[in-house]
Amino acid sequence: MPPAPRQLQSALLLLPPAPSPASYAALKAAYHSPLFSVLRALARSPRRAQEPAVLHIALPCPHLYGHLNAPRRPLYAATQSLVADMYKLICIIAAQEAIDPEDAEGVDARIVLLAYPRHGQLMQPAEDASPEQEVQGPVVDLHTLARSPGSWDTIYSVESEEGEALLKNFLAQSPSERTVSRVRGGIVKVETASISVAPAVHASTDHFSVAVGGTFDHLHIGHKLLLTMFAFVLSRRPPSIDDQTPSNLTIGITGDALLKNKKHADYLESWQLRQQAVHDFLSSIVYFGAPNDARILVEERTDPEPNGHAVHVTYPSNLVVKYVEIWDPFGPTITDADISALVISLETRSGGKAVNDKRAEKGWAPLEVFEVAVLDASEEESIDETFQSKLSSTEIRRLRSERARPKPSA
Repeated sequence: MPPAPRQLQSALLLLPPAPSPASYAALKAAYHSPLFSVLRALARSPRRAQEPAVLHIALPCPHLYGHLNAPRRPLYAATQSLVADMYKLICIIAAQEAIDPEDAEGVDARIVLLAYPRHGQLMQPAEDASPEQEVQGPVVDLHTLARSPGSWDTIYSVESEEGEALLKNFLAQSPSERTVSRVRGGIVKVETASISVAPAVHASTDHFSVAVGGTFDHLHIGHKLLLTMFAFVLSRRPPSIDDQTPSNLTIGITGDALLKNKKHADYLESWQLRQQAVHDFLSSIVYFGAPNDARILVEERTDPEPNGHAVHVTYPSNLVVKYVEIWDPFGPTITDADISALVISLETRSGGKAVNDKRAEKGWAPLEVFEVAVLDASEEESIDETFQSKLSSTEIRRLRSERARPKPSA
């Protein structure tokens, strides 16, 4: 079941629009300073001893502006690269500053994709969007973000011309007073020739049922990247009074019995805890309405057939998120013919092929496969094994087991 509400220290960082082209070096030059300042401020806050800290990072993406309802394939590569490099930069800063970015012991950083134009003017919501559509992420417009009932204690803004313009637009559309703190920005470089390149979206397929699978033990930044891009692949249905067909995000989460031989198995989280952690993260990037909205329906199912144990969460936008307990490498991808896309990490490419081979045996259409990068920091000279330890559930379990061992007496 979804986690019970808890007291949080929550902040929102409004970054200026992404550099173009958005190489890792360009992102580091633009965003290292504000990310460093905000992560360190939250980690050192006196409230950290009592309350978890959650930082939502609004990343304006000019290439997504005007394409909220477009098929995702033409937009996928640029977005995946951007999100991957941003999470890598966050992880590098966390490693250097000894901040835990994976759980309640540190600062839980989450990227929100903002469809926002470069040198953006004050904008109004799209005329053809229903209120429910407006609140469905992981890509939202500024109107949706500004009017979100999320209770951010502080809005961090970057000291730059574009940072100030974004903050002004945000505050103008926000229904309540906000506490604002400004942080120093970096250098955002933009090559004029790259601004006007529009993706060709006309020949691509919309996906309204997308799947991903994994263990998701001790949710970390690698999981956040995978789940963000998984949610990104799902297309928005055009608003229609007559069409009540839901859109589906299906997350296969490995059952406990399959994990008994994992290293440091005593520190594996239960399926319920892993499902709660995935839900807590995913809900924060796909739904920007009131978290206590009575229209959000939660149903736990326990049926005898394969993949019969699941938690279904239905949102007012007619989005259904299905958390399914899986007992084999395939899960719902070979029991649900309506799934049309699969998101995998680059290191599990063979699993995508195996799924499509199984579907071919059943006479089903193959899934379109979207790959997510494996994060590494090879270009950083000062990073040691601390970086990789924050991207490995096995390493997180090992460190916890070591902390739990009794220390030898002197």
